[in-house]
Amino acid sequence: VQLQASGGGLVQTGGSLRLSCAASGRAFSRYSLGWFRQAPGKEREFVAVISGPGGTTSYADSVEARFTISRDNAKNTAYLQMNSLKPEDTAVYYCGATPHRTPTEESLYIYWGQGTQVTVSS
Repeated sequence: VQLQASGGGLVQTGGSLRLSCAASGRAFSRYSLGWFRQAPGKEREFVAVISGPGGTTSYADSVEARFTISRDNAKNTAYLQMNSLKPEDTAVYYCGATPHRTPTEESLYIYWGQGTQVTVSS
């Protein structure tokens, strides 16, 4: 599975962005898709994950109620809708795929996209 993240950019505080994670390869729906982010000088952290069929999701406390993860298995694409963005959301966002069920641990992800930069100005 190859992943490509896109949709990042510069947005003002309170604005919105939608990230996409396009996958190539077979059996996309067998993998849970997760979003992680890494801010300058910080470790990569979990943001959200969605199960293969899309029925189960999990979010970091810091983004709960502001971000929504979804997927369209017919298009081999996952999304992260980000609303009410804050300067602390500024980071490089990565999507990852895992055969495990909705894990939050980075080490359980075996495929990664290249990352897309999100910058939120105050």
